[in-house]
Amino acid sequence: MRRDPPRSSARPGTGPWDRSRPARGAVEAAPTRPARGEELRLYGLNAVLAAFRARPQALRKLYLVEARIPVLQPLLKWCVAHRIGYRVVETADLDRLAAGTHHEGVVADLLRAPDLALDAWLADLASGPQLALWLDGVGNPHNLGAILRSAAHFGVAGVLLPAESALALSGAAARVAEGGAEAVPLVRMPAAGEAPARLRAAGFALAATVVAGGDDLFATTLPDRLVYVLGNEGEGMDAALAAACDLRLSIPGSGAVESLNVAAATAVLLAAWRAR
Repeated sequence: MRRDPPRSSARPGTGPWDRSRPARGAVEAAPTRPARGEELRLYGLNAVLAAFRARPQALRKLYLVEARIPVLQPLLKWCVAHRIGYRVVETADLDRLAAGTHHEGVVADLLRAPDLALDAWLADLASGPQLALWLDGVGNPHNLGAILRSAAHFGVAGVLLPAESALALSGAAARVAEGGAEAVPLVRMPAAGEAPARLRAAGFALAATVVAGGDDLFATTLPDRLVYVLGNEGEGMDAALAAACDLRLSIPGSGAVESLNVAAATAVLLAAWRAR
């Protein structure tokens, strides 16, 4: 049986949302992912709700299954009031839009939040103890999402990205972050060599996190303003960057495995600073 072409469910001037309004229709496979700096496709209930709470004006389109109508009712009312299109669709449609099955019944297209410049981030940073993460080559989106989730939990002030890094928030990373992507700003650093001096001028010490050969994390007095520098998942941290740091820290373990995954290591490092 042929379906009618899908229509936008937003109707100007119709007032509060009700169940009779959502238009139904098959959704085509997701187009090419929007260019970086334009739109971001989010999926996962906590990721979408966190983005809506933080940046409702960024929402451009919403897709959901019928079972998610009750929990998303405030968002749907906002869509109607602001003429943002939304559709109630089938699970298979969301599978295509999210390019997978981990969407938890909702997909949203939003304008991407721009990365902050390092100087702007430092200028707005409150005085006193602060913790930040410098991601040197971390590229796996699931690891980035897990890092952002831990960073949000422990109150990290920012995640610092090298100027040349292609790393950016993706739908997969935001879903794994469970809302943490909206709580922790991504900060784009200047050209190589400039960032350490600017961070030190703001009172930060830099700590290279290494698998072996560093000081015992749990036996080291950690400074009140600290940047943990984390290497990539395979090769670890750049040797020159590690040598330029003020501290070298390792997480002691049983030796049964070589090391922790970078996301798991990050959670341990953050907890150690919080407990200092």
